[in-house]
Amino acid sequence: MASRTYEGRTPGSSLRGVAELPRLPPAIEHRFLRFVCGLPPRVQRRLFGAPPVVDEQRLADDVHVLLRIAQVFRGDSLRAKGTPAEARAERLREARIVAHRPPLPMARVESVAIPGPAGAIGARLYVPEEVGGPSPLLVYFHGGGWVIGGLDTHDDPCRFLAARSGVRILSVDYRLAPEHPFPAAAEDALAAYEWTTANAERLEADSGRIAVGGDSAGANLAASVCLMARDAGLPPPAMQLLIYPVAETAGTSSSRRTFGEGFLLTRGDMEWFEDHYLPPGVDRTDPRVALLEAPDLSGLPPAYVATAGFDPLRDEGEVFAQRLREAGVDVALRHHPGLVHTFANLTAICPTARAAMLEAAGALRLGLAV
Repeated sequence: MASRTYEGRTPGSSLRGVAELPRLPPAIEHRFLRFVCGLPPRVQRRLFGAPPVVDEQRLADDVHVLLRIAQVFRGDSLRAKGTPAEARAERLREARIVAHRPPLPMARVESVAIPGPAGAIGARLYVPEEVGGPSPLLVYFHGGGWVIGGLDTHDDPCRFLAARSGVRILSVDYRLAPEHPFPAAAEDALAAYEWTTANAERLEADSGRIAVGGDSAGANLAASVCLMARDAGLPPPAMQLLIYPVAETAGTSSSRRTFGEGFLLTRGDMEWFEDHYLPPGVDRTDPRVALLEAPDLSGLPPAYVATAGFDPLRDEGEVFAQRLREAGVDVALRHHPGLVHTFANLTAICPTARAAMLEAAGALRLGLAV
């Protein structure tokens, strides 16, 4: 097994390393990253060295390039960044650097206000071109550890999924921790799903083809919505699209240890997120956040689960997929051995990330029979 560090040094813990190139305009940084990540693999290896092999998996060449750049211009981990507000601002800047330029076109993008348990929940509806109603819709929950992220950080992944699947996307701006700890995000997620099903006609959506999905903490929320909807006797989502989901809070999986440093998301970052969302006094085994603690996973919608080989969350996502199968749920598990966490945001930069998200869009299209 090769070392998971690069020449004895660990790359930056997130795209923050890339973002701290000498503060050039985001458009210039975007063009630079897209250029070097799009070079032929043999050229990339000559310039940046061979990608590491860990757990009999080889890191994709273009992702390796991204990590090497992050190594040179590395930043602090989220725990050392300061306040959640600072981390949110930096995450937004990162997202704008790696997003498509110009943004992928939509027939229509509009703001939506959803009644929630603590006031209005912001949302954004993406209607892809050449799509008539009523048509399928995906209620999407963004990643960011329940602490950072929002409609703007995930504008690009939502546009990509909508454009490539032909499915309307309703992106939900749920409440964030630490201002709103657990179960605020889960409650907002369920409220958003309930409102969407009740207002399908207004959204020009087919009420029988409404799915839920998300990435990372957002995938955790999507899966928890499926559990809560089943237990409350609500109409179930048509499917769940889970991109590298958080499925446990104990942090004991092998992948959290093996890939805990050097591959964009660190084990320390996950502890930082979880400590903000799950402060002292919160039951960290509640199935609405610790999916693997759910005593019964039967009766849930079909699931597409995507994991990344070099992701601390890899193992728990795959165990959750297996538990769903054992409970009789139809599951398609797609393991991307050469990718890292956050690949949903890298489709404009890394060809391998784009290919993975094209598969996810295809699964969404097939699952909702667009």
